[in-house]
Amino acid sequence: MAVTKLHSIRSSVCDSLEYIVDGNKTRGHALVQSFMCETEPVRAAEQFRAVRQRFGTGRSTTKAQHIIQSFSPGEVTPEKAMEIAEELCNRLLQDQYQYVIAIHEDHEHIHAHIIVNNTNMITGKTFETEHNQGNKKDRAWAELRRISDELCKENNLSVIEHPEEVMGKSHWEWDMNRQGLSWKAKLKYAIDQVVKESDDFADFLLKCAQNGILVYYNPEHTIDLKFILAEQKERNPRAKMTRAKTLGWFYETEQIKSRIVHYKKAMEYSPKARIIRVPVQAEENKFIRDSIDRTNMKLTSKAMNILAKYGVTAEEAKAESIAAFSERVALVQELNAISDEIKELEERPETLRKFWAFKPYYDEYKSLSGRKQEKYKKAHGGTLADYHELKKKLLEWYPSGHVPTAEKLNKRIADLNQQKAQKNAQYKAIKLKADELSQAANEIEQYLRQEQSRDQQKKRRQNVLE
Repeated sequence: MAVTKLHSIRSSVCDSLEYIVDGNKTRGHALVQSFMCETEPVRAAEQFRAVRQRFGTGRSTTKAQHIIQSFSPGEVTPEKAMEIAEELCNRLLQDQYQYVIAIHEDHEHIHAHIIVNNTNMITGKTFETEHNQGNKKDRAWAELRRISDELCKENNLSVIEHPEEVMGKSHWEWDMNRQGLSWKAKLKYAIDQVVKESDDFADFLLKCAQNGILVYYNPEHTIDLKFILAEQKERNPRAKMTRAKTLGWFYETEQIKSRIVHYKKAMEYSPKARIIRVPVQAEENKFIRDSIDRTNMKLTSKAMNILAKYGVTAEEAKAESIAAFSERVALVQELNAISDEIKELEERPETLRKFWAFKPYYDEYKSLSGRKQEKYKKAHGGTLADYHELKKKLLEWYPSGHVPTAEKLNKRIADLNQQKAQKNAQYKAIKLKADELSQAANEIEQYLRQEQSRDQQKKRRQNVLE
């Protein structure tokens, strides 16, 4: 999967170019390419400027565009990433813009940085004019993503099948969250582990600190609970804490309390409101009262349909939503374990293949002696060294010396992928159940509370009249 980002450069193009072509990130500048300009930052920036002055109108404050294309860990080599990035530029820019491509391999995920001059060398128009204005159906970011996804499919890489589901978060954050790599996903996972180990909410707050989670809790405030990973704060002292509500309904104070009780074989619940609250003055206005009642009844009707779908009562919905979420957390752990095993096994068939290919050289070497052996070692020293490294790796994997065949490993990987697909289907179903039941429980509980409050108001008015 390749994930794309696009933003404008209005300050120093040279500084941006110096960052992306950094030799420490690009294998000593070996992973740098350019089109219609040099790769040296100062010269390239000057060549960008010359085109803007000669062909451009001079009215745009944007000097360049910065494209980032990130791949999932282990999915591509740096060389393959460069090939895909070059084709991306060919299709998006049509050989009409200067650009510099740099592949960074300093992180677990390979990613491409592309700095594009903002002025078209042929038409003199800006990138924004040609890609982001008028009646153009696909804006630049959407066009970039579409082309990137096309290239992923052509190169047998994974893609996001339902991009509409990423609304409200960046393409990059969605992908990192899917892989369990984003700071938010790590934080939620860490909280889930602490919840299971806690005796009560006070114990939860204490154990958060012991497990690398910084917590702010003030029950007197509307925003009563916030979190941040200690490691994130260490990396970025200016990083802000995340509201529990931002992480999701199951991470708010009352839901955490309920989850703790659930893990101890009991259920407690105190939902968050979503039904429309009735202002006091609305009681005196029949039109407003009827309008709110109709809205609330629609919401409650929807909630009852959800309960019928899962065959639970309103009273059971509270416990069922927490139970479903707990099952969802357990499935995530199982999926992570399966994914880790697949990742570990996938490199082994190739290692085995190389080992058996190099073994005859080692056997030949051992069959010789004296000068013949020394001469053979000089001629095949690299192969023999590779053989010993591969043998060392295999002994780490299989200390007993019983090494499986590549066929058996591939069968095991296929079985694991099948298990992963089944677990993924279970995860989607249980996630839907947890989300829908929590919504239904919220709506029904608040509706009942509101009706109770309304009855109390009526009684108070009757007492006053009496």
